[in-house]
Amino acid sequence: MAEIINLNRHRKARARAQKPATAALNRAAHGISSVERAIARLEDQRAHDALAGKRVDPTAPGPAIPPFGPRKR
Repeated sequence: MAEIINLNRHRKARARAQKPATAALNRAAHGISSVERAIARLEDQRAHDALAGKRVDPTAPGPAIPPFGPRKR
């Protein structure tokens, strides 16, 4: 006699076996390499550091800024 198998279970097992291959193809097609990701992270950090060095300290004393609105006479 033939072995009785659950077709739904067999179908799901076959799909699970194919997932790693499909994932590898998707990573190659859509993903970026870890080197590219590290370069992008370094560029972002450099831009942030450059901007932070030019930031004005809001707590430092400076010239008074007149309030907005109509002038009082």
